[in-house]
Amino acid sequence: MNNELLTVVEYMERERGIDREILLSAVESALLSAAKKSVSPAQDVRIEIDRKTCDIRAFARLKVVEHITEPHDQILLAQAVRIKSDAKLGDFVDTEVTPKNFGRIAAQTAKQAILHRIRQAEKDRVFEEYKDRAGDIVSGTVRRFERSDVIVDLGRAEALMPGRERVPTEEYQVGDRVRALIQSVESNPQGPQIILSRSHPDFVRRLFELEVSEIADKTVEIKGIAREAGFRTKLAVVSHDEKVDPVGACVGMRGIRVKNIVRELSGEKIDIVRWHDDVKTFVTNALAPAKLVRVTVDEQTRTVTVVVEADQLSLAIGKKGQNARLTAKLTGWKIDIQKDEADIAFEEKVARAIADLAAVEGIGAQRAERLVHAGFLTLEGILAAEESDLSEVDGFTEEDAKAVRDAAGSAYEKQHKPEDEA
Repeated sequence: MNNELLTVVEYMERERGIDREILLSAVESALLSAAKKSVSPAQDVRIEIDRKTCDIRAFARLKVVEHITEPHDQILLAQAVRIKSDAKLGDFVDTEVTPKNFGRIAAQTAKQAILHRIRQAEKDRVFEEYKDRAGDIVSGTVRRFERSDVIVDLGRAEALMPGRERVPTEEYQVGDRVRALIQSVESNPQGPQIILSRSHPDFVRRLFELEVSEIADKTVEIKGIAREAGFRTKLAVVSHDEKVDPVGACVGMRGIRVKNIVRELSGEKIDIVRWHDDVKTFVTNALAPAKLVRVTVDEQTRTVTVVVEADQLSLAIGKKGQNARLTAKLTGWKIDIQKDEADIAFEEKVARAIADLAAVEGIGAQRAERLVHAGFLTLEGILAAEESDLSEVDGFTEEDAKAVRDAAGSAYEKQHKPEDEA
């Protein structure tokens, strides 16, 4: 069996990185039970394996006696002296009891035990490799699905992405490459369990740390993250160097840095907000691009009351309340957004908004009226929306949504072009 064992040990050592000493120690322990069944029924038996050749030898520890009463655990003095010349009554001597082979039953028993111990050694190695990596981003391949859970192959280990840690807007196929955050590493009797997440806010945090060098070297600090996975994330940043713009550093040249992260998040919107220790300023930054009329703070109830003009209300609240909800999560304050009651000329402003949009080349009066009634009152409001949002406007098609957004983009660039360029 030693040739077969040597082959297995060398393979495991070379291909799976399991130390030879760990393997052979495990094999010795595993063979011990088989040896007692097929080699010697002695109570005190040990197995030795040559570390180079993997030759297996079995030894029984026998007590030197004058008269044998327990044949498997005792030896006569005359026989003991042949093994150990200075043996005396009451001493213990080791005698080799290795047969020419262990027999098929012993070999099969040993093989099963060896495989079991090797699997256990692999599990221990995986746990040691990943136990301190919680918070790291890893890449793997989708192996299979268990209900809504995703099993991801990381190479030397399998990881689990539970349904609750998936992004609801993402779908995976077997063989897809995915990146995810190691949320935790747990040890249990079945082996180490590596839990992955793509929906956790720290996944976005780690992506920015990897993509933005200023965050990695602590020049720019992420002060808070509020995330609704698959839809929108708000990120509050501050710079510890007055020469470094925290928002600009995260956005990158021509937006390349944030675009890379958005691509990894399958198109999830990311708002990068300048953090401020004054809650009024912080909330104002977080609710942008909505223009606020007044901001008041109630310290006792930790509520920030925001008053906006009627045409800014939907922009401040966001689609299905998302902008206000994420701002509350980001700042840690309850956000109460109200319409300015002093704004009595609402109908007039609606009419003016329709006229302003109708004057934009490519939008026209009919589209302008539908946009305003759907809550899109300004060019900024149109550009802040996705084409999918615009296509939901009553009477709009996908072609209308694209045409309106392109027209708004062109008009906005003309309005904000520097005077020397104009």
